[in-house]
Amino acid sequence: MMELNIGIVSLGCAKNLVDTEVMLGVLGHEGYEISSEPEDADIIIVNTCAFIDSAKEESIQTILEMAAYKQNRCRLLIVCGCMAERYHDEILAELPEVDAVVGTGDYTKIAQVITRAFAGEKVVLHGHMNDPLPEENRVLSTPHYMAYLKIADGCDNCCTYCIIPKLRGHYRSRPIDEIIREAKALVESGVRELIVIAQDTSRYGTDLYGKSCLPELLKQLCSISGIQWVRVLYLYPEAITDELIEVFAHEDKLVKYMDIPIQHANDVVLKRMGRHLTHDQLVSLIEKLRAKIPGIVLRTTVIAGFPGETEAQFSELLTFVENMRFDRLGAFAYSQEEDTAAARLDGQLPQQVKDERAEQILKVQSTISMDLQAKKIGTVVTVLVEGYDEESLLYFGRSAGDAPEVDNTIYFGAEDALIPGDFVSVEIVQAEAYELIGRAILEEDGE
Repeated sequence: MMELNIGIVSLGCAKNLVDTEVMLGVLGHEGYEISSEPEDADIIIVNTCAFIDSAKEESIQTILEMAAYKQNRCRLLIVCGCMAERYHDEILAELPEVDAVVGTGDYTKIAQVITRAFAGEKVVLHGHMNDPLPEENRVLSTPHYMAYLKIADGCDNCCTYCIIPKLRGHYRSRPIDEIIREAKALVESGVRELIVIAQDTSRYGTDLYGKSCLPELLKQLCSISGIQWVRVLYLYPEAITDELIEVFAHEDKLVKYMDIPIQHANDVVLKRMGRHLTHDQLVSLIEKLRAKIPGIVLRTTVIAGFPGETEAQFSELLTFVENMRFDRLGAFAYSQEEDTAAARLDGQLPQQVKDERAEQILKVQSTISMDLQAKKIGTVVTVLVEGYDEESLLYFGRSAGDAPEVDNTIYFGAEDALIPGDFVSVEIVQAEAYELIGRAILEEDGE
């Protein structure tokens, strides 16, 4: 085989990133070289997202940017992922620069796709999103000290606003022994923070074992020698059981952090969304979590401007956010996605109204965040070092209460030289809404 360089651009969520890493492993095994710069690549792969309009726009823009390299070195442009699954025919019809389209269930066939495309075939693979998840060797694209661990794919929740089940298929869990085997290999390679992901982690195992086995999985992950932090993302509120809460309360390596997508707080809107808890049940859950897991950090997302959302219903959501005082919160304007039940509902709101309501929520949350951050001044937190900022001359990193990419950053000075992946104690001396400033505490400081 001729020596060929491959460049991959991965868009969207961490689950998509894991698929990209699997493709990197497949291609590396086949002898391809991976290039970090698109201009140096003979083959460019774009792993796309198509969750909402803004994600689709980013995917299209990226494909067009990569297509420009075909005027130079690039010989093949391949589009993978959710947009490829959703718009396979349209991509080939409207973007002639694209040589192959590979859906969400076919990315492990990427080496064969390249061979066929070089032979002149316009390859289109899609419709296999319900196939079992592969066990493949990955090439990590995250920093060496952290890795995402995908435990399932697909979703059966069928929220009315969401297209994911049609792009990713039914909920499919990986066997527990396979996950543990991968986790041990990741830790042996130097990973110190494992981030457990799926479209809905709380239902892990229901398809394979007839019940949620997330508590058991987390206990086994925490027993792995060498791991420092185990973090869990995307826990649906109605599936958070007392057993799971007990595991969070008692496993030291399991960070006291839950990402729980709630989406709204008005009962009528929640029902129209296809959600399964009421306002009062959500309040009870949050109160229980804070009582049973002292110091827990709660993150959530909400949708503003859902079809038919009245001013009164939005006000209830705003009041809920004010009262619950989430540690982390993302607010998004509703996106009318074709082929979803919500797209056909009456009462679609103007974009300006949706945007303004989302901004109102974020403004309230900013005030809450500033207040919560200020309370941390004088405390000491453990920080995972992620790098050094040349401009401020400070190190930066994350606490156990901060997931990568979406949460807060801690900047701090240190007399000792540190490297990414180190864990260090930091005393907080200054607070901003989404940043903390501190100083590393040397061992002799506490003696």
